[in-house]
Amino acid sequence: MKKLHSDSISKIRSVIDRIMLWTSLACSLLILFLVGYNTNLFLESTMMKVLIFFFDSFIVLLLVKILLIISIRKKYKVSFLSEILLFFYLSLISIVRYKMLDGGGFEGPAWMFVGIFAVFIVEVSKTSLFFEHFYLNPTVLFIISFLVLILIGTFLLLLPKSTVQNDLEFLDALFMSTSAVCVTGLSVIDISQDFTLFGQNVILVLIQLGGLGIMTFTGFFGFFFTGALSYKNQLMFTEFVNERKISSVVKALTTIVSITFFFEVIGAVWIFLCVDSISFKSLGDRIHFSVFHSISAFCNAGFSTLSNGLYDLNFRFNYSFHFVVAVLLIIGGMGFALVHNIYRFLVRWYGNLRDRLMYRQAFIFKPWVLSFNSRLISWTTIFLIIFGTLACLALEHRFTLAAHSTIGGKLATAFFTGVTPRTAGFNTVDMASLSFPTILIVMFLMWIGGSPGSTAGGIKTTTFAVAALNIFSLARGYNRIQIFRREISDESVRRAFAIIMLSIVSLAIATFLLAITDGDKGLLALAFESVSAYSTVGLTLGITPRISDAGKLILIATMFMGRVGTLTLVLTLIKSIQNKGYQYPKEEVTF
Repeated sequence: MKKLHSDSISKIRSVIDRIMLWTSLACSLLILFLVGYNTNLFLESTMMKVLIFFFDSFIVLLLVKILLIISIRKKYKVSFLSEILLFFYLSLISIVRYKMLDGGGFEGPAWMFVGIFAVFIVEVSKTSLFFEHFYLNPTVLFIISFLVLILIGTFLLLLPKSTVQNDLEFLDALFMSTSAVCVTGLSVIDISQDFTLFGQNVILVLIQLGGLGIMTFTGFFGFFFTGALSYKNQLMFTEFVNERKISSVVKALTTIVSITFFFEVIGAVWIFLCVDSISFKSLGDRIHFSVFHSISAFCNAGFSTLSNGLYDLNFRFNYSFHFVVAVLLIIGGMGFALVHNIYRFLVRWYGNLRDRLMYRQAFIFKPWVLSFNSRLISWTTIFLIIFGTLACLALEHRFTLAAHSTIGGKLATAFFTGVTPRTAGFNTVDMASLSFPTILIVMFLMWIGGSPGSTAGGIKTTTFAVAALNIFSLARGYNRIQIFRREISDESVRRAFAIIMLSIVSLAIATFLLAITDGDKGLLALAFESVSAYSTVGLTLGITPRISDAGKLILIATMFMGRVGTLTLVLTLIKSIQNKGYQYPKEEVTF
């Protein structure tokens, strides 16, 4: 009898879930129409009444679901907590809207819209793992997710209320959506002048989803709102989060999303404190500015709500603001695994030091807390930051750095200029005024990019490190690559040089095609643009808004290849060959 009662309640909850899924989807589309398209006041009033009705209905349905769960269970899953939190949020907004409580800023319709979107996210997360019912190559699914997100972003940016003049063309919308999803930062229009607040927020959401990958969010929320992932889902997500152990997939997803939100919140607060209130019209503008730049910086997107970027006259000499953005760029470009690994390393040393000082216990050494990849990435990142800073300081002290009167200002600007090519895209100097040697170094740093498993692009720091170590090993007469008391596998070396070769070929093709379509822009500017697009950096010498339509299509394809990875595309297109049970004799090639 008890089991029958439990089955009946589960069926009722399932029916309620389906009702909430489809109604929240309809309401979400209605909100998009209302916010992004509608200009009729009577229609707006009617749609608001409909949304309020369904909003209140969601509160009742959530309460029913919660009471049903309480009646049959003594232990509750994570999904139950999410429904509790959502119920209290919707209830709070409803109480404020009916003026039963002081608004405190929550009386606006935007908070109700957020609640409806939250309901849709919760419900769709329970069914969004659609590949549970059929097999699809994880690499293909990864590529498709980006294509779908780009198309959705294009549609949203084409809505009349996304732009001020409602004159955005399809190709420009596609370019901006691709640039945001691929966290590049190249822009054919002025975000601050041409996009409305709604349009800017669309760009911001695309940056966030594109930076971490839509599948990462799908997996995280799918677990958070259902309480579990099937074995097949866990196996699928091992490809997305670069996790070898299936049992660690959920932990990896949670770590990635938690690290992202933690640093973005800290960064937004820090930026808010660094910028002057007189530069903004209201407190809301200041908060939006802080959140936008924090997310854009951590995701290494490089988009800014300032017309001239961080080179804007009101922020050009705000070195504390530049430092916060640079730190977010570095952390976001290091990779989530490295950040978590460093955290574990610091916790271990803190525990050892505490035990030594307080309890006089000997240090406990746990081998390889800081993994081999973390060490390689850390040292390579430190080298590239120092190299970029010193190179900029030496080459630009008579040029762009001359505008900064203090040594601290010159050093801060050189540091930022050395960090930002690592797929960030922000600029605190006029890029077109850089000396020719500096431009070449910036292109070199853009080509390397950030670290694997991060929001950054480029060939990645590990690829560059393996290639450099291979050269040093050959020069010293070694037949193997050894570092940190470990030997790098031949498979890693072959993969590194494949990535380098494919990147060079891709950049050569992109530059060649741009030379055909936009040859009047100059070869250096076109090559710079190609590297910036391929490495998802977003820096430009000022030619992006003047690129032809054919050139925009070339840059769109280049940005997409750079984000998903050329090697990934090649492996997807080329059919895998089964290993044969025999080997041919080896021969030495003359070089």
